[in-house]
Amino acid sequence: MRRNNFQSIGFRCGAAVLAALQVFAGLPTPAFAQESDRTADLQTRTPIKHVIVIIGENRTFDHVFATYKPAGNQKVDNLLSKGIIKGDGTPGPNYWMATQNQALDSSTFEISPESTGAYNVLPPPLVGGPTTPYFSTLAEAKAFETGLPDDQYYTYMTTGGTGLSKGAIDTRIPNATSLPPGPFQITPGIPYDAYAASPVHRYYQMQQQLDCDASYADASNPSGCKADLFPWVETTVGAGSNGKPQPAGFNDMSTHEGSTAMGFYNVQQGDAPYLTYLADHYAMSDNYHQAALGGTGLNHIELGTGDAMWYSDGKGNPAVPPANEIENPNPQAGTNNYYTQDGYSGGSYSACADASQPGVASVDSYLSSLPTKVNPNCEAGHYYLLNNYNPGYLGNGTVDTTDTYTIPPSTVRTIGDGLMEKNVSFKYYGDQWNLYKNDPFYQNPANVYCNICNFLQYTTSIMTNPALRNAHIADTVDLYADIQNGTLPAVSFAKPSGIVDGHPASSKLDLFEGFVKKIVDAVHANPKLWESTAIIVTFDEGGGYYDSGYVQPVDFFGDGTRVPMIVVSAHTLPGHLSHTYSDHVSILKFIERNWDLKPLTGRSRDNLPNPQASEANPYVPMNGPAIGDLFDLFDFGNGNAYGR
Repeated sequence: MRRNNFQSIGFRCGAAVLAALQVFAGLPTPAFAQESDRTADLQTRTPIKHVIVIIGENRTFDHVFATYKPAGNQKVDNLLSKGIIKGDGTPGPNYWMATQNQALDSSTFEISPESTGAYNVLPPPLVGGPTTPYFSTLAEAKAFETGLPDDQYYTYMTTGGTGLSKGAIDTRIPNATSLPPGPFQITPGIPYDAYAASPVHRYYQMQQQLDCDASYADASNPSGCKADLFPWVETTVGAGSNGKPQPAGFNDMSTHEGSTAMGFYNVQQGDAPYLTYLADHYAMSDNYHQAALGGTGLNHIELGTGDAMWYSDGKGNPAVPPANEIENPNPQAGTNNYYTQDGYSGGSYSACADASQPGVASVDSYLSSLPTKVNPNCEAGHYYLLNNYNPGYLGNGTVDTTDTYTIPPSTVRTIGDGLMEKNVSFKYYGDQWNLYKNDPFYQNPANVYCNICNFLQYTTSIMTNPALRNAHIADTVDLYADIQNGTLPAVSFAKPSGIVDGHPASSKLDLFEGFVKKIVDAVHANPKLWESTAIIVTFDEGGGYYDSGYVQPVDFFGDGTRVPMIVVSAHTLPGHLSHTYSDHVSILKFIERNWDLKPLTGRSRDNLPNPQASEANPYVPMNGPAIGDLFDLFDFGNGNAYGR
């Protein structure tokens, strides 16, 4: 299964990187794709003529910005401001607010299973990532990857091996076997420039991690989510059963995760320096969320469509997937929460309009019992993709018939369809796309292009037309050239390769920082482009890491935990923090408002209203479900004079 060559750490994109990484009809180019006609690109409601969306991997807001302190009188919602931790990363006076519990679920799946009490100490966090670095020299690193700005960042590709065996107790963390039952600082025990493990981040697992119960809802937390079962889910089911029985001798170390989910970095002590720099000098949201519970594929699909995709006959008609591809999170007999059919090759679809389907009734019951009932937005007869399967098309536009775990060609509309109808230019830039096009089955170990990240690659409207494929899907080397040559389209999506996307275990956060810096520096070097560009830096999903922020139930699919989101633009105020509730579909709402586009479909999330919130609690929409359009991150009257 190509999207998951790093199976044991949940890696989703492409083939392995070297042996050490093995875990896992020519139509005329339409006028909108030609540089000579950019009239529609310039017809915007704001000075923003170019949007670049950069998507990293698997980090929550608290995981990165747990100790962030904004400048001036601004407030931020994080572990430090809540008193859960102190600035030095040790437990604070309100540490109890993040206490993690154990539970019992032995018959039918429950999103809020019966608690059996708090942990006395956390299950020890376990080792993940390569024992030794993937590359030995700068030359090797530079020959492999084009997305870093200088030798300093390429050096990070040659450092950071764990020095330990995968799945063992991570003894780099002081007192790893006696950690208190809440968040713990990763550094300096695990150096910032070192590989660390990846928590589980699948749909039904994330439902349980959040532990949402309407009976706990109140004015400050109307979703009733307690977010107190992160290590319990990690240690009871992890990344899933793949339909196989629970292994003999199963214990808290069997899933190779332990309490990885509770780790956080400390920006006050120098972690995440470039992301912190951007937050200080541009604008950041502390209320931006992954759009769907689950992993990379579903969240990139939501980012591109404002919706979920479903299993079809490949011709636009709903169909029933093979039985082993249907989710069944009911626990196996005699186990506590070890799912029956779930995992990268065992369950990813759910007919969520049918309450008799495994797992669905618990989610539906919760959504219907909230003070304001939430519509699941599931259509009858549709099996929706909840986790990672390969897109239906290979890079050359042919249908992929070689992989069992492939979602058939999709007719769900994307933002690309909306932009084409308005003659607005756009491209999806995938790092190593040029290599992948000629190596769709990942025979070349240097190919770590992320196929499940490219929401266009699932769709018939783009992939069946060679001219549209060539016009709208490119490599990141083309992004750098387009920035330099003044040929950047109005809307760009930039996805790093699996080595530099920041995904825990398979990548590092400092490598993603380098990928971002190269793009920001290139745009900033062109004054005219800088004045008209907004660079949105975010992460596809939280990766299963703990986060203390409010999560709004929007439909059956999400929302999920907060993830970092920073807007880099000449039209932001330095250090501005937005508290408006938003998620990935907010990016679509910004694009649609700026270029005067309609919502993609009658059911897509870009139809949701902008939030109305009280001054007392700006984080919770009073008119929910509601998501913002990101306009409040900008200051189009004054602009950001920094760095001009």
